[in-house]
Amino acid sequence: MFNFLVLFCFFMSILLWKTKKSFPSFKKTAAAYSRLFFITALVLVMVTISEYKQTWPSGPEASRQGSDKVNAVAVSAHEEISLSPFVEEVEIQSSMNIKAPHVLQLPELPRGCEVTSLTMLLQYYGIDANKMTLAKEITRDPSRYREENGKIHFGNPHIGFVGNMYTFNEPGYGVYNEPLADLAEKYVGKERVQNLSGESFYSVLRALNQEQPVVVIINAKYKKLPESAFETWYTSKGPVEITMNEHSVLVTGYDEDYIYFNDPLDKKQKAPFDDFVEAWEQMGNQAITIKPPTSKQEI
Repeated sequence: MFNFLVLFCFFMSILLWKTKKSFPSFKKTAAAYSRLFFITALVLVMVTISEYKQTWPSGPEASRQGSDKVNAVAVSAHEEISLSPFVEEVEIQSSMNIKAPHVLQLPELPRGCEVTSLTMLLQYYGIDANKMTLAKEITRDPSRYREENGKIHFGNPHIGFVGNMYTFNEPGYGVYNEPLADLAEKYVGKERVQNLSGESFYSVLRALNQEQPVVVIINAKYKKLPESAFETWYTSKGPVEITMNEHSVLVTGYDEDYIYFNDPLDKKQKAPFDDFVEAWEQMGNQAITIKPPTSKQEI
């Protein structure tokens, strides 16, 4: 019975969350009920886990399992919900604010938002990183721009930086998470780079609560774009959907209403929470962070 109720609550939460996008006039109401169903589902999961724990065998192994730390997520400023004894303990605060270096991409790098955001992340850990050096070191897709039979053929940002980073007078675009993560590994090692791409925004919040700023791929409007803002490029690895509004920032914090970030263009410092998340999801849930060094590692 519990399993059915949990699935039902999760289903209603997702359905209402999608409904709020289709009916803007009911956005706040749908969002509120969506969160209510989600919280209810989590409470039911807690009850199920609690009952299951009572059936665990006694002895050293049961004692070890019972002592595992529990991950807590803040539902409000005064309430927390335990999710699972099998995940790393991270308490999601109601707000976070990380002080990180702010580096500007202009005038040298008109299309260099991604390497500039990575520069800020590396400098946050005291690493001697320079945006111009990273611009030279980032992997590139050498494919040249051409139009054929009404189709655009160009590079793939998942492979490397596409086009010219230094001027708008020549074709260009940007780069996505994979080449950025590879470049970060050259500076801090593979074991410290966390590519969170493909995960939910909770992974970004979790990193922030561990005082790890996060580089994300988003758009310069910081809200979901219409389909007309995208076009298909044909690349060596197949077609990709591209928007010329693509942008990258270093996320440094959040509260109940806003996401805060260091913008390489220095045009904005924050964006509405829900709008930012929807824009980030539309760009493929791309995010990269770096773990602090261990006692055996040098910064």
